Amino acid sequence: MWWTRLKALIIKELLAVLRDPKGRMVLIGPPILQLLVFSYAATLEVRNVDVMVLNRDAGRWGYELIQRIGGAPTFRKIEYTQSVEALHDAINRQRVIAALHIGPTFSRDIEAGQPANVQIILDGRRSNASQIVGGYLTQIIANLAAETPAGRQGAPAGVGVVARNWFNPNLIYQWFMVPNLVASIALLIGLVVTALSVARERELGTFDQLMVSPLRTHEILIGKLTAPMLIGLFHITIYILAAVFFFKVPLRGSLVLLYGSAIFYLASVVGLGLFISSLSKTQQQAILGAFLFVVPATLLSGFATPIENMPDWLQPVTLINPLRYFLVIVKGVFLKDIPLSEVARNTLPLALIALVTLSAAAWLFRRRLE
Repeated sequence: MWWTRLKALIIKELLAVLRDPKGRMVLIGPPILQLLVFSYAATLEVRNVDVMVLNRDAGRWGYELIQRIGGAPTFRKIEYTQSVEALHDAINRQRVIAALHIGPTFSRDIEAGQPANVQIILDGRRSNASQIVGGYLTQIIANLAAETPAGRQGAPAGVGVVARNWFNPNLIYQWFMVPNLVASIALLIGLVVTALSVARERELGTFDQLMVSPLRTHEILIGKLTAPMLIGLFHITIYILAAVFFFKVPLRGSLVLLYGSAIFYLASVVGLGLFISSLSKTQQQAILGAFLFVVPATLLSGFATPIENMPDWLQPVTLINPLRYFLVIVKGVFLKDIPLSEVARNTLPLALIALVTLSAAAWLFRRRLE
């Protein structure tokens, strides 16, 4: 009967998957790991927010506003400053996502029934999160306005909010998304191309031919690493051209700094891809291994969800994610003239990750050749 043959084929396919120890591990381990990571990392809430306050008001209403912000569960820490330059620097270096500037006549204007304004400066490079934070701050200010003398008398709200979005003043979504995609797609392409490298040679039977060629082991390794890096640099160039000329994203920083950091970024990605490829016996295993890394790496990079929103135990895991650091550089080069010191501070972890991944890949590659 046809159903008997079909049943036998289904059982055969299930046994083929479950008989392989690596197949069982892929079916059980990664789904549980991804469930945990997605549940904690993929959130649209904004928590653990750091803000800076420049309070030039000596009255009680400025102090009351700061106390209400500090008491809100959304905000983790309030930094204080007495200079506009320090406030600007905190936004530039992404130490805070928002800053408040309370003028010297804030309390006096409220007591006199005059309009009083609070300026909120938001980091437009993180447009989604900054707008949510701006909404939280506006709500706190509105609640305060309702308790002022004018607010208790039912008069129109006497406290206004003047919001400024730095680096993306018009909140154009492409300005936020396209630089993120430059780094994320480069990760995907570089990892997949490298992961397929050794696995494809094994599957096609050309790996043995490569072994008996005059090439030495380190020469084979360098060849396997260089080609994907060149492909990655080519893709990054295409994405930059598309971002500038098609999506009209401003390019305010140095391309030299961007390409210099991209070399270390691609080196770390390629090292990881070669490590996955050396572990894989087939191209299917290599593809699975690549995607098992890419999806959590994207979630844990700050692409869609700020790292500050993640649980304290999960945030240290992001320190070994190369995409986290390259995103900062790419967005800094596009949306502001990122200084050399900040590029160096984010390139150093990329260099360390590249050193570890390339060393591990070289060690495993040599073992596979023995």
